[in-house]
Amino acid sequence: MNKSLTAFVHKQVKEYRGDATYLLQVLRNIQFAYSHIPEQAIECLSAELKISLAKIRALIEFYSFLHYAPRGQYDIYISNSIIDHLSDKNEITHYLCEKLNVTLDKPSENGRVTVANTSCTGMSDQGPAALINGLPLTRLSRKRVDQIVEKIQTGVSVNEWPKTWFKVADNIQSKGLLLNAERQPGAAIKQALAGDAHDTLAEIDKSGLRGCGGAGFKTAAKWKSCLLSKAKERYVVCNADEGEPGTFKDRVLLNSYADLMIEGMTLCAYVIGAHKGIIYLRYEYQFLYQKLNEILQKRRSENLLGEHILGSELSFDIEIFMGAGSYVCGEESALLESLEGKRAIPRIRPPYPVTQGYLNKPTVVNNVETFCYAALIIEQGAENFSDQGLAGFTGCKLLSISGDVEKAGIYEIPLGSKIKHILNLCGAKSVQAVQVGGPSGSLITPSEFNRVVSFADLNTGGSFMVFNRSRDLLENALNFTHFFKHESCGFCTPCRVGTKLMSELADKVATGQGASLDLDSIKQLNHVMNEMSHCGLGRSAAVPLLQTLEKFPGCFVKRMTDKEYQPSFDVEKSIQRAINIVTLENDS
Repeated sequence: MNKSLTAFVHKQVKEYRGDATYLLQVLRNIQFAYSHIPEQAIECLSAELKISLAKIRALIEFYSFLHYAPRGQYDIYISNSIIDHLSDKNEITHYLCEKLNVTLDKPSENGRVTVANTSCTGMSDQGPAALINGLPLTRLSRKRVDQIVEKIQTGVSVNEWPKTWFKVADNIQSKGLLLNAERQPGAAIKQALAGDAHDTLAEIDKSGLRGCGGAGFKTAAKWKSCLLSKAKERYVVCNADEGEPGTFKDRVLLNSYADLMIEGMTLCAYVIGAHKGIIYLRYEYQFLYQKLNEILQKRRSENLLGEHILGSELSFDIEIFMGAGSYVCGEESALLESLEGKRAIPRIRPPYPVTQGYLNKPTVVNNVETFCYAALIIEQGAENFSDQGLAGFTGCKLLSISGDVEKAGIYEIPLGSKIKHILNLCGAKSVQAVQVGGPSGSLITPSEFNRVVSFADLNTGGSFMVFNRSRDLLENALNFTHFFKHESCGFCTPCRVGTKLMSELADKVATGQGASLDLDSIKQLNHVMNEMSHCGLGRSAAVPLLQTLEKFPGCFVKRMTDKEYQPSFDVEKSIQRAINIVTLENDS
């Protein structure tokens, strides 16, 4: 029995007041402290929180950054997004593993270090990127890898490494209403308190603001639905779990515009009558946790959070809840499940979160960008926002632009902007395709560059990936397909099994063994997953392959056989290989 581990677990449980909904937070803290979740810790948690061992293990197995086996003193995750691949991610990963003498996904022989792939780390504008013990490493090169390896081999704690290694640039390339805003903490709250909550809601409604996370639901309608619920207790939740590959705008807002986001959350609380807010921060943004907590504390000291804000009847405070690695947490009901210390399995809707959300209480869930714009609207007026749009569209949008461009980074554009205008802004040349809205979004060809970014045409939560004519777009589709397989929550069979089968079919085509029946199988599988999957992930898993097949059929044709069916497993070759092995063993 490890007494210090028992004491650590007990301290964690006490810190969270023995509340089982904080189980995920406790497990994260144990993971960071011990580089894994020891069996003894699981048993202690089960006893103290009165939770079955099976439920705790299910949680550990669900989230990507929780582990049973020790990861070592240095836990390294390399971003495996397609954009990192464009920056020679594979070559850097191979070099790092070679220098450390480790195999990918396996701890080193001395147990000191583990190197593994992970999904997009939210730093596509400065890849290849990685995380080490939760801290970011950007623009990795052989020179930087050599420096990292030296620190690891000499046992230098990550806390003692040069701080410049962990610097993450904002890379703001084009500013608009939000990014140009002069931030005056409390200005929007003062403006709101000068009237009543109904005035604030009316101004948000007048602005035409819609959710900026991808769904595009009208913000005022969501807030009003929550307000009209009969429950006395309501919550405000900020979804800061931007896990869509190629998206990093919320990272920038959290780093440099957090006051505005918190202001927007406070305004929402004023409208709906909430007293508690939660920021759900993705694991990959662990490096922002302390900074955000300091901002929250500063606002409390200025009476912009807490009891009787600015001497009013409004009392509202916010805490930060850390994720543990799950793409599906981007879906609001899955995020709420995670907040309650459960596996992030999307709920069946209705009921919707505005009537039954966090702890079954009415809850508004909006993302970082939406809350920022809400604060600006109240401070500067609805028309100042609505007038930003082009060609009859309302408002503006932040794009995370990455890939084959001269100036990767954040661009604030008016809604209604044409794709060709955006490509000119970021210095994209010889463009073959643009992926708008992440893997499940739209693959755009040059003939479509007059289309516009808007809720009516090309909708996006922020991801905007550019690929020039040197890129093999089937490799993109392959990367996205494997991403969906990795991120499937596993709850429903159509998605759990379907994403695996889809990946196997994609691999078969990519290795030159694909036949026409395989393409038919992809389409049939897509139909089943569309009809039967529990949530949007399963319904989107085939989109990258099918869009690439439709718009760039040559990517498939050049790798296909002329047969109707080609088995991926060659029985005769496998038998001969076995005979050869036996022969060699007998000869020796």
